[in-house]
Amino acid sequence: MSASDPVADMLTKIRNAAQARHEKVDIPTSKLKLEIVKILKTEGFVKNFKKVQEEGHSVIRIFLKYDDQNESVIHGLEKISTPGRRVYSGYKDMPRVMNGYGIVIVSTSSGVTTGRKAKEKMVGGELVCKVW
Repeated sequence: MSASDPVADMLTKIRNAAQARHEKVDIPTSKLKLEIVKILKTEGFVKNFKKVQEEGHSVIRIFLKYDDQNESVIHGLEKISTPGRRVYSGYKDMPRVMNGYGIVIVSTSSGVTTGRKAKEKMVGGELVCKVW
C-alpha cells in the first residue's frame, strides 16, 4: 500500500472490510474520497456514511451493505488511474463495467461523477476507479 495514493488505500480498506464482513470502516477524509463515497451510496454499493471527528481527525465512516445471504454488495473495487499512470477517457469512450452491472467513477471538470452521468453530460475525465 502506497501512502501517495489515498484513494487506492481507501478502496483497499473498503474491499478488506467487506470481505471480512465488517459493519463499517473508517477512512481519513478528503474531498475526492467524500465524493466517491457519495456516489457509492447513490449507486447502492454502501448502506450509508457520515463524517465523524475521531481523535482530532476527520474521518468518513462508511457503513457497508450486504445482501440477504450476508454477501457484500461490492464484488469488486478497482483503481484505474494511479499516480504513475493517469487514465483519461472521453465521454464517447467511457468504459462499461461488467456489462453495465458496475459503475466507473470519473473525475471530470464539473466534479466527480459516474461514467454514465459523464456520458449524459458529454464530459470526459480521469477514470478514478470501477466498482461492481
